[in-house]
Amino acid sequence: MTIPRIYSPNSLENKTICELGQDNLKYLKQVMRLKQGERIHVFDGFGREFEAIIKSYSTKTVLIELGKIIPAANKKIRITLAQAIPKAKKMDTIVKSASELGADVIIPFDAARSVSHIADEKGSLKIARWQKIAGEAARCCHSNHVAKVSRILSFADMLTAASDDALRLIFWEEESQKTIKDILTDQAFAAKKDFFIAVGPEGGFSKDEVMMTKEAGFLSVTLGRQILKVETAAVAIISIIQYEKGIFGNRSQEVKNDYL
Repeated sequence: MTIPRIYSPNSLENKTICELGQDNLKYLKQVMRLKQGERIHVFDGFGREFEAIIKSYSTKTVLIELGKIIPAANKKIRITLAQAIPKAKKMDTIVKSASELGADVIIPFDAARSVSHIADEKGSLKIARWQKIAGEAARCCHSNHVAKVSRILSFADMLTAASDDALRLIFWEEESQKTIKDILTDQAFAAKKDFFIAVGPEGGFSKDEVMMTKEAGFLSVTLGRQILKVETAAVAIISIIQYEKGIFGNRSQEVKNDYL
């Protein structure tokens, strides 16, 4: 039997006994039907994972005892996905897929051509939902790191969220000079370990927005002639970067993936 793997949103650093919340209570007791004394694995999204034993159940929580540390896979690169908010529930799919592929931070933002604009009062609920999706994605694909979903930013605030050391890329269908392959194989960027990628909404970025990103230090690149749907573009981009620079580029790394 596969040992259940549980995400704790609270840090497990320097802990021996800890509690898991009500969602995990329902999953462990009612879905998995685990009893006191049975083993689980628990991770906190900060690179820490432990073997653990169920000590007891209560009406609201599960008490567990942490055991041996499970070594984490070494992350070679850092990826931040800045995604213009798409319509309907496409963002759910993007967050799930980006998290599975090893994105570290996901920044939803408003672009000029965004069809959906989320009101402030709904924003916190959306962020909580997306963060939960990111946690579940990490649990399923055996990652010790959970992507952090930021608050919804304006376009201007998104530009300033990128660190000066990051290789900042904006993907624009009208770009005709540079492809993502050109950038990733350019020796001038060979030492880069921090990638900040900006992906537009269904209608793409406006020329004014592209000009603003270039002034902020971004490089405009294209995926080629094929125009991808918004929910596919981020997946393709992160996969390419991970193949060239990250988790898919070095098969000697002991990285488990349920989908390969």
